[in-house]
Amino acid sequence: MDGGDGTVRLGALHLKPDRSVFDSGVDVSVSSPVTRQKAAAAKQFIENHYKNYLQGLQDRKERRRALQRRAQEAQVSNEEKEEMLRNLERRETEFMRLQRRKIGIDDFEQLTVIGKGAFGEVRLCRAKDTGEIFAMKKLKKSEMLSRGQVEHVRSERNLLAEVDSRCIVKLFYSFQDSDFLYLIMEYLPGGDIMTLLMREDILSEDVARFYIAESILAIHSIHQHNYVHRDIKPDNLILDKNGHLKLSDFGLCKPLDKYSNLLENEDISTQEVANESGGHSASDRPPWLMPKEKLQQWKRNRRALAYSTVGTLDYMAPEVLLKKGYGMECDWWSLGAIMYEMLIGYPPFCSDDPRITCRKIINWKTCLKFPEDPKISSEAEDLICHLLCDVETRLGTRGVEELKAHPWFRCTQWDLLYEFEAAYKPTVIGDLDTQNFEKFPDLEGPPSTIPSVGPWRKMLTSKDTNFIGFTYKKSDVLKSLESSGTDMKLNESSKAASLISLLGQIELEETVISEGEQKPET
Repeated sequence: MDGGDGTVRLGALHLKPDRSVFDSGVDVSVSSPVTRQKAAAAKQFIENHYKNYLQGLQDRKERRRALQRRAQEAQVSNEEKEEMLRNLERRETEFMRLQRRKIGIDDFEQLTVIGKGAFGEVRLCRAKDTGEIFAMKKLKKSEMLSRGQVEHVRSERNLLAEVDSRCIVKLFYSFQDSDFLYLIMEYLPGGDIMTLLMREDILSEDVARFYIAESILAIHSIHQHNYVHRDIKPDNLILDKNGHLKLSDFGLCKPLDKYSNLLENEDISTQEVANESGGHSASDRPPWLMPKEKLQQWKRNRRALAYSTVGTLDYMAPEVLLKKGYGMECDWWSLGAIMYEMLIGYPPFCSDDPRITCRKIINWKTCLKFPEDPKISSEAEDLICHLLCDVETRLGTRGVEELKAHPWFRCTQWDLLYEFEAAYKPTVIGDLDTQNFEKFPDLEGPPSTIPSVGPWRKMLTSKDTNFIGFTYKKSDVLKSLESSGTDMKLNESSKAASLISLLGQIELEETVISEGEQKPET
């Protein structure tokens, strides 16, 4: 049970043959909530440890079997096959040692702030051992708890760990200390689509088509894993150094059973719109009839709104605003609103008053209009109208193929999008270039002098029990083997494959390392 110093002391447990419960001599019903919370944390900690241990063992066996199978197909000799297996065992041992190494904030040099949000910040960081540049998302635990965001950050971490797609920003590590949660992700220096729109005002149809197409692939990649994003907006579409698009910020994503809908509760903060959905007013006029200064004010406030706790409602589907049941189709509505903004210059239902925006979205049948200038093609207008519509007729509801088949994408080569040169090439000078992101004052205080503590003690502090299982380390077995010098040719005169080329034909899973796999510190 619970020692005075915060540690867990395990006493002997005695089982009686006739009873199905432990005779601990303690009435569990009178234990304090803190004790029960710590017991639950210890249970999850131990379960995580053995679950990941057994999974790792199974993965190693499968890699060995796969290597044997591939070696047999390559017709290598028994001596060469045995040497390959011994080599694999050595690399597996080295790989496990590397994986057991605990990653923490001290392994990274913190650099420029490139983003701020309601619950934390994003900054550039450099790995001290390799010099690699990453984006570090830093979230304050106390804020996450007080504002009910624990499930959101857990969803983001789970999706990033599960979905491996070139359309999605990659997660390399996640870890925590006593005050913060950290997500170490790939750095995409091209900025986001919102920055591009603020700079260009409107995009040509060719450029818009390219980025809407890549957005479709990105959204579909998470839908394939039965996740709905729920927060598709230009801020969350990020460009890499070559100008290709990746989807980010999965804090509002939800796992969704293929045959079920989500019923909205406390997860997304929206204005109360039940009493706002009826009637019309002069404020319902389209954006291009707004006073010019008000439209400019909306554009100036656009970036600040992205950093607020309220966020923007401009891209939210009506079924979400009305708190009705909804599914993955809500992401396609959001994409339609983004496409409209790309081609027209502002979202279809924008207003300087969020209540009016809500009313316009709910009354989209009368409020969705297109200006005379800029003039867009009939195919583009048709696609927007088939995204900003009822769920039953919305493209994407019956699968992504009906979106791809729309005439606006007639010449789009979907399988080669990420191979082609991007429609827009951002200016990027060096690995540390942040010119495509807004400048932020660095208000970071001096590093904490509080000594770090081992995972057992850390696990049992009250606020950390909410974040058990958060730690993650991206594992690339093939890369680990390559960097360890195992690319050994077995027979230069024959076409027999090397260890690396054989392993390269195997479906290699990424290994999730939870706190339970890290050796308790004393």
